[in-house]
Amino acid sequence: MSVSAYKRVQRDHESPRSVERRIFSRITADLETWGQAYDRAEDGLERLTALKGSLQLALSENMRLWALLRRDLSAPENALPTELKASIISISLTVDRLTSEILRGHGQVADLVGINRPFIDGLAGISGAEG
Repeated sequence: MSVSAYKRVQRDHESPRSVERRIFSRITADLETWGQAYDRAEDGLERLTALKGSLQLALSENMRLWALLRRDLSAPENALPTELKASIISISLTVDRLTSEILRGHGQVADLVGINRPFIDGLAGISGAEG
């Protein structure tokens, strides 16, 4: 079996939680990689230059991911406890606000990474006390 065929079979048999973790991990890794120059920038022009290309794409993907979570959590058939849904929706709105600040040349990409990491750990079954 070719590597691509193996990966396709693996993806077809992943749990939704595993898929979410994989997507969160990829996007967060992109934010970390491409956000370093932005976070180190000393002035607005450097930050805006760092936003071009890959960082802007990673920010957009991160916002889309959180918007999808928000939509899923708002669905009546979502079985998560109401308080947990409300907390995650609130966090998603914070992600939107922070991303808007970053796109204007303010804030730190590391803040978004810091929000995503606990979700990756949670999807992997790692509690905050263990992490």
